[in-house]
Amino acid sequence: MGRVKRPLTRDRVLRAAVRVADEGGLGALTMRRLAEVLGAEAMSLYYHVRNKEEVLDGVVEVITSEINDLVDKIDLPSEGAAWKAAVRTRILTAREVFLRHPWATGVFESRTSSNPAVLRYNDGMVRLLRDGGFTHDQIHHALHALGSRSLGFTQELFDPGTGPVTEESLAALRGMADAFPHLVSMLTEIAHDDPDSTLGWCDDQKEFEFGLDLILDGLDRLRA
Repeated sequence: MGRVKRPLTRDRVLRAAVRVADEGGLGALTMRRLAEVLGAEAMSLYYHVRNKEEVLDGVVEVITSEINDLVDKIDLPSEGAAWKAAVRTRILTAREVFLRHPWATGVFESRTSSNPAVLRYNDGMVRLLRDGGFTHDQIHHALHALGSRSLGFTQELFDPGTGPVTEESLAALRGMADAFPHLVSMLTEIAHDDPDSTLGWCDDQKEFEFGLDLILDGLDRLRA
């Protein structure tokens, strides 16, 4: 007897979409490629997702559900001053998921409709802030201040890439000194003081945590 073909479901289609993007980036995610991975006809996908936009909406749901499964397992106190460690752990746990799916931040930023999984994540964030003693008005401001960072990612101003400081990179910097004197002065000084650093070729995790801690420390003062 031949192998029994697994029936298509919306969940199976969406999880396959995440796998396709994990392997080839978001550009690889097409309805045709998705059908190939699932061993199905492209037209059969439309019984479960109407178009690629609906696939992307579903991808947000799948990835946020992955986050929710992880943060639901966090067992930390959150009453009073303990709120900050609980929120920090929650956010950095969510970030671990985005590091596994680095293409996903662009999808999240492009969505305009509410997603139940995202709302459930934010509901948990509000609970932790309430446990910390924040008013609802303060929580509203806090969520705006955190922005996408609360979910584990943030939009960077630019992406200079990664890599150690080299003579070539320093020479390139000096060549821009007339046009961007202050920026070049800052980056050159960092390179001189810490030649083993990645300069402005940044450690994304450290920069993320630096910004997160600034916001959390400021919110803690507001709470007090």
